[in-house]
Amino acid sequence: MDCVRELDLLIRSRYPIIYLRTNEEERAANMLANIARAQHKRLVEWSSTEGLRTIEGPREGERPDEQSRQPLAALEIIQQDSGRTIYLMKSLHPFLDDPSILRKLRDLYESTKRSYKTILLVSPVKKIPADLEKAIYFLNMPLPDVEMLKRLLKEIVTNLATDTRVTIDLTEPIYDRMANAALGLTLEEAERVFFKAIVRDSKLAGDDVGFVRDEKRQIVQKSGLLEYYETGEDMGSVGGLNLLKAWLKRRSRAFEPAAHDYGLPAPKGLLLLGVQGCGKSLAAKAVSGSWGFPLLRLDMSRIFGSLIGSSEENMRRALEMAESVSPAVLWVDEIEKTFSGIESSGMSDAGTTARVFGYFLTWLQDKTANVFCVATANSIERLPPELLRKGRFDEIFFVDLPNAAERTEILRIHLSKRKRDPAKFDMSHLAEHSDGCSGAEIEQAIVSAMYDAYDAGREVGTKDILQAMQSSIPLSVTMREQLETLRLWAQERARPASG
Repeated sequence: MDCVRELDLLIRSRYPIIYLRTNEEERAANMLANIARAQHKRLVEWSSTEGLRTIEGPREGERPDEQSRQPLAALEIIQQDSGRTIYLMKSLHPFLDDPSILRKLRDLYESTKRSYKTILLVSPVKKIPADLEKAIYFLNMPLPDVEMLKRLLKEIVTNLATDTRVTIDLTEPIYDRMANAALGLTLEEAERVFFKAIVRDSKLAGDDVGFVRDEKRQIVQKSGLLEYYETGEDMGSVGGLNLLKAWLKRRSRAFEPAAHDYGLPAPKGLLLLGVQGCGKSLAAKAVSGSWGFPLLRLDMSRIFGSLIGSSEENMRRALEMAESVSPAVLWVDEIEKTFSGIESSGMSDAGTTARVFGYFLTWLQDKTANVFCVATANSIERLPPELLRKGRFDEIFFVDLPNAAERTEILRIHLSKRKRDPAKFDMSHLAEHSDGCSGAEIEQAIVSAMYDAYDAGREVGTKDILQAMQSSIPLSVTMREQLETLRLWAQERARPASG
């Protein structure tokens, strides 16, 4: 509704050219038709396949000659129009590289600002040439909110009320849950998903909420920018890290409306810094499972495109999609590998990395959506100092090698996962001999011992695991100097994840 009010105000204020970024052309056309009726104006639509066509107001359905399919000819007709008209131009952006089109739009800007005409460019991507930056007002149309999706669902149910082949069993709370499950979809995508839920078993009920979520997962992953990550982990899957767990537990209810009424801001996120294989990525997955939020993995390698400006656009789309499915956990793994070269970005990639990093930092600082960002890093030398400033993340935690009690807990978790009774193993002996091992190294020792025991045709025992531990050199030995440097840095700059 904010977008509708903004558009209505801009058109009433006689802004000559407006650029509306959206994938939903039909929704934009319906929105403009309502505005045109309210302002007693004509709405004319243009596309390169149909040309100009009146879709609202006097002379509805009227089409000029076939020449109006050509963008320059269409703009010439628009310039000659002296009426009260809104022109909806669909996908004009591919033609904005043509100097004659740019010049004609500049001319239209000068002549239209003293008229009751408005030219509205609708496109899924932002492409505003430098020649038109001062002439065009840019507006981003957000994806439908919960109320809009709920109205759509109720319209579908109303239309099916007389169909005896379909069973509808929805209460008001289920309407809310189903609309929330569809967040992040366009109206058209949501409509298709709702109908698919109905067609598959001729009914619509509370158990279809999970089906809507599964369908949304496919649509989100189709973008190629975010991975809708399946996780069966919770905090019970994480050995140790008691201080981190306590911190997260205190914030688990901070996304509730009551917390907002209390005056609490939504948690921004945290940065997990520390030794490789000690549970940073597992903790990110566990946050999602414990809080019941979807886990979205932001793969930075998919963000960077070959075309100028495409990387920044990809980052914007990825973060916008994460916000649209909120509340959610956004996981950025090994963040230092992506942003380690921002100092030389101007020379290496024309500043693309620096601009993408700047956009990400601004989003972290200013975001209002319930997206909890969990970033992990293994190396402090490659971390940009801007990322560590207060306000980007709520807290920075240092994840060190597990102590004896934590190693015992890790051993118990991984043995139980593999259907083995920890009571049948000498846990204190195993914990003692795994000193200096990370959680990942302990897990691999158990897996390796099970392979050896299976090959020998017997049940795995304590000796097998001890032998597997002794046969490999832990990372804490091969990277002792780097680990000590990391610990010294973290003493005054980060909170310990373990007591």
